[in-house]
Amino acid sequence: DAASIDQLLKSVCNALIEADVNVKLVANLRSQVKSQVTALLNDKANANWSDAQRRQRVQKAVFDHLVALVDPLHGQSTTDDESGAVVPSANAGPGDIFKPKKGKPNVIMFVGLQGSGKTTSCTKLALYYQKRGFKTGLVCADTFRAGAFDQLKQNASKINVPFYGSYTETDPVAISAAGVASFKQNRFEVIIVDTSGRHKQEQELFDEMREIDAAVTPDLTIMVLDANIGQAAEAQSRAFKDAAGYGAIIVTKLDGHAKGGGAISAVAATKTPIMFIGTGEHAAAHDHPNGDDDEQGNNDEDRADHGHHPARRAGVAATFRRPRFAAGGSVTPARAPRPRSRPALRAEALRPQRRNGRAGDRRNPRSRPRS
Repeated sequence: DAASIDQLLKSVCNALIEADVNVKLVANLRSQVKSQVTALLNDKANANWSDAQRRQRVQKAVFDHLVALVDPLHGQSTTDDESGAVVPSANAGPGDIFKPKKGKPNVIMFVGLQGSGKTTSCTKLALYYQKRGFKTGLVCADTFRAGAFDQLKQNASKINVPFYGSYTETDPVAISAAGVASFKQNRFEVIIVDTSGRHKQEQELFDEMREIDAAVTPDLTIMVLDANIGQAAEAQSRAFKDAAGYGAIIVTKLDGHAKGGGAISAVAATKTPIMFIGTGEHAAAHDHPNGDDDEQGNNDEDRADHGHHPARRAGVAATFRRPRFAAGGSVTPARAPRPRSRPALRAEALRPQRRNGRAGDRRNPRSRPRS
């Protein structure tokens, strides 16, 4: 009935507001879901539905709208480049957002606010593409923050990725242009440019970001969002979208208490999909938005991250866990992480070694020499 629908929407909207999702976005979601569910239940063609079927339809309608908040491609269709067929479009993984080409230079530029985790995210993305056979390089164009080049140098050395930077050059445009040109000359396939942090009130830094964008001409610009940003996410994401025109978002610091509601507001405001979510400081501590394994994610580091959909990590779908649909339309439960088995102790290592009849054996008093 109407009272049950209102109670359901109230609980969902309260969870969204507590997760720092924009209030206008929550109100719009509530009105859309309520109108769709009311029209669905009042349709005479659905009068013979049972209570269980009605409940499932309502839950599916709510879930689809929640997924649409974090996946702008949800419910759309696209044309396959190879076959030319029209297929459903969805953010099934990073390859759907950006697919670098083998044998050609692919430049990726990172932008975002100060302290959002751009340098660490650059390292994670470099390791991600390195594992997939791409020749990857890092460029440090952050000349403002003290220790930025040292941090990138240390991170790159840990994952064995070449890097480019300077302790003396203060012009980030010159460094980024020279670094990209050097990596292109050496036939690198993925070139990642790390820039300084800035916000929309700093007009000079925004102009500098536009100059870097014009100098390196990136194939993809990624904005890094801190999960703790809160209500300021919408305004900042719109400003970066207008200035840099980024095509993907990485949400960081989701391994803490932050619920990431600001990321939902940023996605909804800019219609930009989430490429990765950060789940720690280590190079392999990142995950894919849909929580599924990627085409080569069968190693222990990728499997240890335990897939989480951003809606569920943001506190949005606490009661609506996203199912995984098989090819035939049936629902299969999400795969649980494999427990790490401890190595069995060898019994021989625990037994004391016997020394039968040897002189000096304390366990055999008869073997002791007489004084």
